[in-house]
Amino acid sequence: MAEQAAQLAHQRRALILDAVRRDGAVRVADLVGRLGVSDMTIRRDLDALARSGAVEKVYGGAVAAGGAGGGHEPGFDAKSGLEGAAKAAIAAAAAALVEPGSVVAISGGTTAYAVAARLLDIPRLTIVTNSLPVAELVRAADGEPGSGAPTLLLTGGAPTPSAALVGPLADLVIGSLHADLLFLGAHGVAEEAGLTTPNLMEAQTNRALVASARRVAVVADHSKWGVVGLSGFAALDRADWFVTDAAMPAPARAVLADAVGELLIADEEH
Repeated sequence: MAEQAAQLAHQRRALILDAVRRDGAVRVADLVGRLGVSDMTIRRDLDALARSGAVEKVYGGAVAAGGAGGGHEPGFDAKSGLEGAAKAAIAAAAAALVEPGSVVAISGGTTAYAVAARLLDIPRLTIVTNSLPVAELVRAADGEPGSGAPTLLLTGGAPTPSAALVGPLADLVIGSLHADLLFLGAHGVAEEAGLTTPNLMEAQTNRALVASARRVAVVADHSKWGVVGLSGFAALDRADWFVTDAAMPAPARAVLADAVGELLIADEEH
């Protein structure tokens, strides 16, 4: 029963978050009628979303964190608390694309970080990243006795709120490199806008990452669909793979399957 209740809460909060991103704000009274639960249940859901940094509570409801779903860039810790099961499933499916001995580039973002955590035991990898958390993850693994952790190259640059290094220095370093495979996260994914971010400099650095890679695997959970950030950095057809979770809506799957090289739907049970 407890597991079922937790799953229902997860589903409700995903629906609430979708509504906030779509409309910019939600009212408790409207959510009670729409979701068929009590006022107190909705308020607990909003409290949980606010603690994760996904929304900001206001009198009678909640608004998108920072006041705008597409223009606000949450911090790495805030985003880490969202869609954990989906990110873990995506990471497992994405890691299967990596061959031993290859050069793997990893962008900023919590889903890309989850992928990095699955790569530490693959032999002879070189990891290029502009993500401070990914760099720390690899550095910590390398400190363990007998570790076969990947070789790490951190790009340098100025950190964003999501702990990605961006700017001219990062772009210069990335532009001199050649990666076999890039794992690329995104703040938002949409049919026309493609992959987007609220941060102009991060968009440029992501473009440099895409240009440096022979193949690109976009890793993004269902909550990113329909979100459009300030600046685009890649069209959907640049993705050789698009790895997402089973909650991605059917219309979005159809768009993605038509646009990208291969759409991979990760199974959370595995």
